[in-house]
This record gives sequence, C-alpha cells and structure tokens, in this order.
Amino acid sequence: MTTDWSQERILVLAPHPDDETLGCGGLMSKAKAAGAEVFVQFMTVGDTADQSPKGFSTAEERYAEIKKVADHFRWDDWHMALPGDEYHLRLDAVPRVDLTRIIEATSPLSVARLRPTTVIAPHRTSYNQDHQVTAEAVHTALRPSDRALRHHPRLVLAYEEAADQWRLEHAPSPNLIVELSEKEMGDKLLGMELYGSQSHRHPHTRSDLTLRSLAVLRGMQAGVALGEGFHVLRCLA
Repeated sequence: MTTDWSQERILVLAPHPDDETLGCGGLMSKAKAAGAEVFVQFMTVGDTADQSPKGFSTAEERYAEIKKVADHFRWDDWHMALPGDEYHLRLDAVPRVDLTRIIEATSPLSVARLRPTTVIAPHRTSYNQDHQVTAEAVHTALRPSDRALRHHPRLVLAYEEAADQWRLEHAPSPNLIVELSEKEMGDKLLGMELYGSQSHRHPHTRSDLTLRSLAVLRGMQAGVALGEGFHVLRCLA
C-alpha cells in the first residue's frame, strides 16, 4: 500500500492534547511536508494531576501548549469539543450518541463538514477510558452506509501509544507501518517536548527514548530504520 499524502485531507481524533503527537506525530510531519491538510479534533481537556515537578497542569497551560504544537506541525485547524473538568477523564460518562454526533456532524471539524479522506483515531484497547470511548464513538460515526448519503473517508486508521500495551488483552501488532525519516522522527519528539506538562524523562511512556524505541521496533518490522504503527480499519483502494 502506497499513499500519496499530498492528496489527503487528514482528520486526527485526540482524546486529550498530546495523544495526536504520541500516536501519529511522524505521519503528521510527513503528510504536511508532502502538501496534505491536517486537522486535529481534541475531545476534552481540563486541570490535570500529573507526575510533573509541581504535580498538576491547568487547562490554560494545556491550551498554550496546543498552540505551540499546532504551529510546529502547521495544522490547518484544531478544535476542542468538550472542554472542562466536567468531561476531562470522564468522557465515559457522556452518552455515546452525543460523542458520536460531535464527531459525525456537529463539530466544526466533523466528518460531515470537513469531509476528510483519512481519519486517524485512538485504538479501542487503550487502558484509558477517554481513549476507549473516543475510539468507539469514531467507530460508530464512520459506520458503513450509502456513500451518496454520508461521507465515507477512504482510509481509517487507529494509532498506537506505548502505554496502550499495559493490558492483559492488548491489540495485535499494527498491520500498517508508515516509514519515518530522521527529520519526521525529530518533529515528533519536538512536538512532544512542546507539551511541557506531559513530557517526561525516561523511564516513562512519554519520554523521548520510549517514543524512539517504539519507532525503531515498528521500523524493524517493516525492514526500515524508523516507523509508526497503525491498525487499518478501512481502506478503499
């Protein structure tokens, strides 16, 4: 499978700010360099207890980080669907139909309004409840139907994150590897560094070494130096 990224309009679904960079930062760099359009739909953000030196990050800090990352990757646009502590890490309390409607039709970056050619979302096997329900809502929003009535993205992928492997029954190995250059790998690492409240030293699932190690592993599996792994959910040739 060879994709001409220059012809793609890509919609990335991220439960929280940084998931898009962890999951497909290299692909976003590659696609933008080729001439693609890249849009990021965040689902939620709020004040967060974390493992940073001060022990927490505010929503305002996270928004400032998003703006830096958006400039770095040259996104065409981004949107936050459900901001606030009412939703952050509590998306599993939101009715599935409401999440699905946001992704399918009501968001400014919805599938119906944006009409992306490629959609990239988290994988269902993540341990994080926000990731799980986002993945399920995307699955529902992109259900098969008459293409004359509803937009069908040609390519639908699920990205992986290193922390997702912390499950007894985790996903099988990705069945699509996107080769990354050293520059694209560097863009991914810098994007994660710009999320200062979420970036950590090794050993941590969001450390530079973890991200590079996963890229080395996925690249090796495809016979190249570096790669990002994805699960193909739909591909219309």
